[in-house]
Amino acid sequence: MDSLITPLSHLLRIPVLAVLTLAVTLLNPAFAGEKLKVFILAGQSNTVGHARAHTIATLFQSSATRDAQLAKMVFGEGSKLSKDVLDVQLAQAKKLDELTGGISNKKVKEMKPGPEKDKLEIEVKKRKESHQCYKDKMMSSCVISDRVYINSIADRNKRAGKLGIGYGASQDKIGPEYGFGLSIAQKVKGPILLIKTSWGGKSLNYNFRPPSAGEYLLSEKEKNGKKPVEEIKQNVGQFYNMMNEHVHEVLNNLKDNHPDYDAKAGYEIAGFVWFQGFNDQFAPEYRDNYKDNMVHFINDVRKEYKTPNMPFVIGVLGTPRTKEKVDENAVSVAQRQAAKHPKFKGNVLSVESYKDYSNYSYSIFEKGWPEHYHEWDTVGSDRPYHYLGSGAFFVRLGDSFANAISELMAKN
Repeated sequence: MDSLITPLSHLLRIPVLAVLTLAVTLLNPAFAGEKLKVFILAGQSNTVGHARAHTIATLFQSSATRDAQLAKMVFGEGSKLSKDVLDVQLAQAKKLDELTGGISNKKVKEMKPGPEKDKLEIEVKKRKESHQCYKDKMMSSCVISDRVYINSIADRNKRAGKLGIGYGASQDKIGPEYGFGLSIAQKVKGPILLIKTSWGGKSLNYNFRPPSAGEYLLSEKEKNGKKPVEEIKQNVGQFYNMMNEHVHEVLNNLKDNHPDYDAKAGYEIAGFVWFQGFNDQFAPEYRDNYKDNMVHFINDVRKEYKTPNMPFVIGVLGTPRTKEKVDENAVSVAQRQAAKHPKFKGNVLSVESYKDYSNYSYSIFEKGWPEHYHEWDTVGSDRPYHYLGSGAFFVRLGDSFANAISELMAKN
């Protein structure tokens, strides 16, 4: 951006025509004549995103070259943030937990009133304020894209604008969209728009059920339950429909969603990312039909958007954390199998989410997060079913999704 800023004193020495030419250059969209690349992201709570942004800094705990590159992508080339900064915070967080006993504040509460307790409460208050300042600094240091825009439904958090922090479950959280958008911008030309639709606790077999999957068969529990059978039947595929309604609404108002959209150049739906599966684990008819439902889903969304070979990426459920456990998960296996369907060769890929897991965050979680709360709060913000609410994980995963989409785009 600095290269676009010209000092006024220099402008005064430039001929009028040149100044006008410069003004037109600066004011015109940077991507005039370029097609708008649209990417759709959809799924349940781990697409919603429950990672507080400050936990992205956990990337600094890794010695992997990729994580160093991702940290630069998120915090910028000139960032003064580093492993040293994180290590200092972790040490301070440990001390705060030693003083308080963790989230319960048990050690302070158990002290008898008096000068000693008053002194400790003052110290704890200062340390907690310092801990919060660190989190605020990390969040404010995350880049905001001038090139990638997003229109997002993340449960109740509905927002649109430049891609940055805050398109997860709340305005200080992220899902995979943040890492995906920043990463895909390094791989494709032109303006980019992300459309995200995500709702927690939703299944593919029922909530996102695609039309070509056929009639939904009620379980005995549903047949004999309190909820009216007609109501259950009426809501089959409700979130599949809501997803498409939102996407079409955005596509019909592209200029409102990306200022660099050139109507003459048009747009293309360049890829679709699906990250879901948790709620399909718990009933045989959901697990056993996942592969077929996924194949139907891909076929139906391609038909919906008239994109027969649209690059499609399936995020494989990886909450069990290890390859061995993930391999035992029927939904994860079905997701891999769907991606390998013969008709999808060269245009569908599966991405293993467990490979991007934040094992560092897990090591602190395992110590007992309530007693080590402030240390834990530095590197994680949710439970294992939300990948520990690790910003490092979600940035890695978004990058993995972008790499897979980019690979498919190159083939097409």
